[in-house]
Amino acid sequence: MAPPQKLFLAAIFAAVIVATTTGDGSNNAAGEDIVHSSCMHASYPSLCIRTLSTYSGPTITNRRELAQAAVKISLSHAKAAAKKLAAVRETVGKKREKPAVVDCVEMIGDSVDELSRTLGALKHLRISGGSVNEFRWQMSNAQTWASAALTDDDTCLDGFQGIDGEIKSEVKEWMTKVARVTSNALYMINQLDDKRGKPHVVRP
Repeated sequence: MAPPQKLFLAAIFAAVIVATTTGDGSNNAAGEDIVHSSCMHASYPSLCIRTLSTYSGPTITNRRELAQAAVKISLSHAKAAAKKLAAVRETVGKKREKPAVVDCVEMIGDSVDELSRTLGALKHLRISGGSVNEFRWQMSNAQTWASAALTDDDTCLDGFQGIDGEIKSEVKEWMTKVARVTSNALYMINQLDDKRGKPHVVRP
């Protein structure tokens, strides 16, 4: 039979493991709950749930963190698309496609910059305390930059009207993904505005 001291230490060790496991599960459940409830009425609900549920950042516990995560996802997609478009620009040879690709590279570059500014505005957004004017200013900035990014995504695709081919299909696929996650991000930002930025903590 094990000595009492060892049994006591084993009991403490087991309790710590159970507490840690339970805590992690609760945090995950809280994050999943707020993601699912917030994504229900997003522009692209399934995409919203899929991208935010697999978000590798800190656990999401309130609406501002959710909006920030959505913008980070959009920014990541925009940066990936920018790299792909830059590579296509160096190899495209057709006269009709070249100007469209060049313009699209510029548009996606602007979109990356605007999404970065959006994220900056959200980081400075005070969800409790502070003046209403300060909140409105930061919210207006976030909404404006996110809307501008979405417009640039759409403008990129406009340049390919009347052009067919593999390049157009690839660019459309990349930019459609960026536009959709950006649309979802803008929705999350607008939800902050509707709630006056109050945190919505989901408790297990």
